[in-house]
Amino acid sequence: MIVSASYRTDIPAFYGQWFENRFRAGFCRVVNPYGGPPARVAMREGVDGYVFWTRHAGPFLPALAEVRRAGLPFIVQYTLTGYPRALEEGVIDEATSLALIRRLSDEYGSRAVVWRYDPILLTELTPPEWHVQNFSRLASRLAGAVDEVVASFVQPYRKTDRNLAAAARARHFSWWTPPAWEKRQAIARLAGIAQAHGMALRLCTQPELESDAVAGARCIDAQRLADLSGRPIEAKTKGNRPGCLCSESRDIGAYDSCPQGCVYCYAVGSRNRAKDRLRGHDPDGEFLIGPAPC
Repeated sequence: MIVSASYRTDIPAFYGQWFENRFRAGFCRVVNPYGGPPARVAMREGVDGYVFWTRHAGPFLPALAEVRRAGLPFIVQYTLTGYPRALEEGVIDEATSLALIRRLSDEYGSRAVVWRYDPILLTELTPPEWHVQNFSRLASRLAGAVDEVVASFVQPYRKTDRNLAAAARARHFSWWTPPAWEKRQAIARLAGIAQAHGMALRLCTQPELESDAVAGARCIDAQRLADLSGRPIEAKTKGNRPGCLCSESRDIGAYDSCPQGCVYCYAVGSRNRAKDRLRGHDPDGEFLIGPAPC
């Protein structure tokens, strides 16, 4: 079993002590976001490896070292977009992220870190040519540290549309969804830049934009974990949405619990609620965020 921690929230940035406590305990409990009883998820026994999703791995470095000491491989899916503060109000500064990605690569190898330039959002602040220049600058600074970058255009989930609309009104910018041909053209340019810096660009769950040169991403990747562990890891492909190529996993996160305030977020409906949930979080509890009271 592969454990995902977590595409629902940034556990490494905000909930590292809880993760360490649950890792030592050997299990955690997870609220079912779609209803039904909570699940009990093993965190050591029967676990083949971890995939961590983050924008700030600094607070999580002790936890990563503990996972490695336990003999379990992990992948860090590290998001770094370099967007203006109007779009990513609470994200750590770019220089810190670049240094942390390089540190992770130095300590655990380039196969252990995947750069995410995700999502690609077109706004007055970040028009197409801005993305080309921004991506090129970041890729040049990450050359040799990673061998893969995952990208996708922002998808119109309900929370994403609502968050973007509210931010655009409050901060006075416009945003738009480009036509498919324009997306393919942009992806081709970014893929060429990535290749020039020693990395492959892969697309997250947007098969309509794939080509012979740009394949779909496996963000939860059993083969990459196997490469890191030096042993086979069997996991069937079982994505979370149509077109997803991820290996089957169990996610231990909770929605509405990341306070970073990215305007395109699909996992947080209210930043204030996320802040409240973080303040009420119990690092000694079995749940990351406990069930709502009856």
